[in-house]
Amino acid sequence: MSGHPKHLPADERRAATVEAVVNLAAEQNPSDITTTAIAQRMGLTQGALFRHFPTKDAILQAVMSWVTERLLARVDKAAEGVASPIAALEAVFMTHIDFVSDHPGVPRMLFGELQRPGETLPKRMVQTLIHHYGERLRRLLEAGKTRGELDAELDLDAAAVLFIGSIQGLVMQSLLDSDVARIRRDAPGVFAIYLRGIRDLEAGQ
Repeated sequence: MSGHPKHLPADERRAATVEAVVNLAAEQNPSDITTTAIAQRMGLTQGALFRHFPTKDAILQAVMSWVTERLLARVDKAAEGVASPIAALEAVFMTHIDFVSDHPGVPRMLFGELQRPGETLPKRMVQTLIHHYGERLRRLLEAGKTRGELDAELDLDAAAVLFIGSIQGLVMQSLLDSDVARIRRDAPGVFAIYLRGIRDLEAGQ
């Protein structure tokens, strides 16, 4: 049972609920998480939980909002003030790796939402997150081309997809091995291979 106090202001209670869901997702299949399990983790009754969230989807929406805000804020901070686009890309990559390492339940939830049939608001929120993330990457990649650090013929969309896909691949491998620490161990080597594929070879000599 969680050590969360039973009486918290509404905003703190919602934040505690998000924390509980993310932690549960690190331990089990996110699709199997019930409102009963969430309430038990928080030391609440389901009735108390539903005073803040009318449905399970409302809880998932809050989680996706939290993920979007936290991840994009970290990414923006990592790239801020970094003069070299290549260095900024590396900072973003490692920051994303740190985020999923700190919150292993998050990628499990994102993958789960994208696999849900039909259109749901949480699923659209994940798609929006990926869209905004991709926009940030394309800006950095374009800056790298402009400065001559990256291949002048680089396909920005493909490079952005590969960047995100490399992180997703690291996450999937860590899930298969049940070894979250592997993400951080393998990330530098994976990014080095990614960079080798997109940079301007003459500028890198």
